[in-house]
Amino acid sequence: MNDSFYKSFEDTHRGSRESIAKRLEVYLPFILPFKSIEEVPLCLDLGCGRGEWLELVTSHGFKAKGIDMDANMLSECQKRSLDVLCADAIAALDDVKDASVSILSAFHLIEHIPFEQLTKLVQSSMRVLKEGGLLILETPNPENIIVSTVDFYIDPTHSKPLPPMLLEFLVQLCGFSKQKTLRLHGSNALLNDSNQISLMDVLGGVSPNYAIVAQKHASEDVLELCNEPFTKEYGTTLTRLALRYDEKYAAKFHEQDRQLSNILARIHHLEITLDAIFKSKSWRYTAWLRKLSSLLKS
Repeated sequence: MNDSFYKSFEDTHRGSRESIAKRLEVYLPFILPFKSIEEVPLCLDLGCGRGEWLELVTSHGFKAKGIDMDANMLSECQKRSLDVLCADAIAALDDVKDASVSILSAFHLIEHIPFEQLTKLVQSSMRVLKEGGLLILETPNPENIIVSTVDFYIDPTHSKPLPPMLLEFLVQLCGFSKQKTLRLHGSNALLNDSNQISLMDVLGGVSPNYAIVAQKHASEDVLELCNEPFTKEYGTTLTRLALRYDEKYAAKFHEQDRQLSNILARIHHLEITLDAIFKSKSWRYTAWLRKLSSLLKS
């Protein structure tokens, strides 16, 4: 794989800088409260790529530093005078001072690395984050069946998908005080339970990406500052869409059963009516007329 492949791949498949920056704004409610704690909080972004997150947080008054081992990707950061280091992001954590970072992030990095390195990343983040500091990990969502079976493997540098339950367990095991799972970048129309959904919505409509936002232990006052975004719900799950799809067809089957019951009731009513006619005196008395009519026709 040549040096320029991944930058060209990202430019083609990840989206424009503007669209990525817009998506990243979902994290602002989590990080902006830190401005009331520190004058210039430090954000460290692992696998910073083209630097969209660095640019966004800098524009909101944070100090931002990025680490990436792809020099071609970092060239975009350098054009914008962003503070970046060309190095292995996980190994570089060893040189970061204890309790020196307010926000540690990795957007679409962890699906590229072995689980042992992911574990080291989460463990190291507990060391380098200040009290109340945030760890943000964003990755493709394997709950989306199209993502987990097709889209994930478009990127040849991906290792394997990471289910949300696995990351939730890992950050809890490593000692984070609280966490939130954000299911991201799905269709807003699918969030409305009154809208009809199709089979393709079930297969590919689940939020295609998700993030774990985890907060290190701190005083109640600090934890309370960031509490509001932790109380919200984000995106949609496979279970939710599958149940809505089941309900849609359950309603259709119920209506078909009702119509069939009406037809069977009408048939039964006709059978009773015909049986009454065949047993009536008038039917017996007119038997000779029906026989005569049959003879005349033949």
